[in-house]
Amino acid sequence: MLSPIDFGGKPFHFIGVGGIGMSALAYILAKRNLPVSGSDLKLSHITEKLQELGACIFGSQDAENLEYYRRPPAIGKEKWKNREKDESAAIAPTEIDLRFSNTSTVQKNLDDWLPQVICSTAINSSNAEYKAAQELGCPIYHRSDVLAALIREYRSIAVAGTHGKTTTSSLIGYLFLQAQLDPTIIIGGEVKAWEGNARFGRGEFLVAEADESDGSLVKFASEIGVITNIDFDHPDHYTSIDRVIETFEIFKNKCKTLVGCIDCPQVRDRINPQITYSLDLQSGADYSVDSIVYDSHGTRARVWERGKELGEIQLPILGKHNLSNALAAIAVSRHLNIDFTTIAQALSSFEGAKRRFEYRGQFNGCTLIDDYAHHPSEIQATLAAVRLRAKDQRAIAIFQPHRYSRTETFLSEFSQSFGQADRVVVTDIYSAGEPNDRHLQGETVAEAIGQYHPQVSYQPTLNAVKDYLIEHLRPGDYAVFLGAGNLNQVIPELIADRA
Repeated sequence: MLSPIDFGGKPFHFIGVGGIGMSALAYILAKRNLPVSGSDLKLSHITEKLQELGACIFGSQDAENLEYYRRPPAIGKEKWKNREKDESAAIAPTEIDLRFSNTSTVQKNLDDWLPQVICSTAINSSNAEYKAAQELGCPIYHRSDVLAALIREYRSIAVAGTHGKTTTSSLIGYLFLQAQLDPTIIIGGEVKAWEGNARFGRGEFLVAEADESDGSLVKFASEIGVITNIDFDHPDHYTSIDRVIETFEIFKNKCKTLVGCIDCPQVRDRINPQITYSLDLQSGADYSVDSIVYDSHGTRARVWERGKELGEIQLPILGKHNLSNALAAIAVSRHLNIDFTTIAQALSSFEGAKRRFEYRGQFNGCTLIDDYAHHPSEIQATLAAVRLRAKDQRAIAIFQPHRYSRTETFLSEFSQSFGQADRVVVTDIYSAGEPNDRHLQGETVAEAIGQYHPQVSYQPTLNAVKDYLIEHLRPGDYAVFLGAGNLNQVIPELIADRA
């Protein structure tokens, strides 16, 4: 199937370029020397990195951002010079115009230079920049269309699953890197090993995180697919677990080979992957483990491949869920004939992705951990890992619910997910752009958790959370910040306020 995406030199403009998924795609295209521009309401180190690659980044989402594309490429450079003093224009002029004027694909018809406009699900028809793109006649695509096109260009590994996608895709990318395969990597988190959420390689492999949240998973046709698990999440898009499973079934049918975790009943019973893995040696999975030791320093286990012992692995990342993620990476790597010695050595030095049980520093003798967990099962897995690390010290869970729809759907499950925390702090719900039609507040969540936990405090704002923690944290505590929103902004403020 031919892709509608043009990688031949036609420019790309990303509305919301600073998002973790959008910026990864923009990075890869910029590294391929394609003209890239984009806009975002909030600039960051991620957008700054794109600027350094030559992308033109706007600090607002206005119709005027697309005006540049009305003008001939040859006058682009002078145009950017004239706009340099205009604070409402591009944040910084770049050499993007030189790419326009030097590339061999310049067309006489200026319509050929209208950018391919890329949006995420968060962008809708009320967005001024989106409207301008429609009026100009720009081809408009979802970010998943770009990723799908890239997946078709490589020998691709697409990692899907309700939980564990980022860590698993990071592990596979890191293994490939250590195996000298020089992979291209596109994931939904930042990894120290390649200093970001994407890496441009010269090898034949692409490792990509494949998101199911908006149904776009069905677009991806990879050489190897991975399904870590299937759970009911994203009630804003799906009405039931059956609808979620149907999406994963389509994904499976588009992959040449599927690797799946049969510890998950939905994967085992409904997906039936060609290559299986499990933490239970008696499961009959192709890849499994025994002699498992979980401790505060990480995880050790002996790995088996179709009944034959491969050897031992040592993971510096904590928890049962991360051992399962590592087993997925082992299954993929062995399928591609990477030797186990290389695999074991790589796993022993993997540092994890940002916001996945990420150590952020100390506050008055208290350890601060940032984790993206925002689903009940993810919270339980993360708190189990915290308990391994904290041992007899207090574990303090600070939770920011994410989306009103998710909070309402899983309120009962959230209420019973904090059993391994000694104290729970709940702040208000991060909307992620959803209207509060349900009239929910974080206080509702705190009250629900309080039915099962004796130590729960509701702090409505991030400032209130910070003040509460300054007063109540004690030396030796482990404070874990849980959520997919902006709760982790409290962490650097705490560190700055430490005595």
